[in-house]
Amino acid sequence: MAFHDIRFPTALSFGALGGPERATQIVTLANGFEERNSPWSQSRRRYDAGLGLRSLDDLHDLLAFFEARAGQLHAFRWKDWGDHKSCAPSGTPSPLDQQLGTGDGTTRTFQLRKGYGSGGVTHWRTITRPVAGTVKVAINGALRQDWTLDDAIGLVTFTTAPASGAIVTAGFEFDVPVRFDTDSVRVQASTFAAGEVPSVPVIEVRA
Repeated sequence: MAFHDIRFPTALSFGALGGPERATQIVTLANGFEERNSPWSQSRRRYDAGLGLRSLDDLHDLLAFFEARAGQLHAFRWKDWGDHKSCAPSGTPSPLDQQLGTGDGTTRTFQLRKGYGSGGVTHWRTITRPVAGTVKVAINGALRQDWTLDDAIGLVTFTTAPASGAIVTAGFEFDVPVRFDTDSVRVQASTFAAGEVPSVPVIEVRA
């Protein structure tokens, strides 16, 4: 098993159905109250790549990609058109979009992340597959160039550690690491031409 650093064709992922899912365990007590718990700190995303197919040529491209990944064996990049930037999908990433952390004068490496906030609560999502060439980094609002990026895990490393109390921020585009959640793709050409598309499930992997 390996991670193939290649993106699923974006023309096919556009129109796919999917999004985040959680694993919530709910126990109803004798008095009618509930106890709720989740073993996951992060959501896991699922998609259906079949819904992005519009022609037999699209199906041909999907099959080629599927075979090259050996079905479920190898993971790859996926563009989630509804959530692929540090800002809103219609915006342009800014180096001030997301706070990565606060300097302490010693730490040089910061993980890319994206915050989802509502009602005073913020969930931080770890970003491990930034899109090369889109990452912009700032310290205390000033754009910086003295850093390197490990785009296989989303780590930003500065040449010199940010000063104590300095706010480190970043903007970027990113992909989701996924794999196919099936080892078979079944489709009949006549039914596909009539509008019936195959189901091709894709699931996020921890990477």
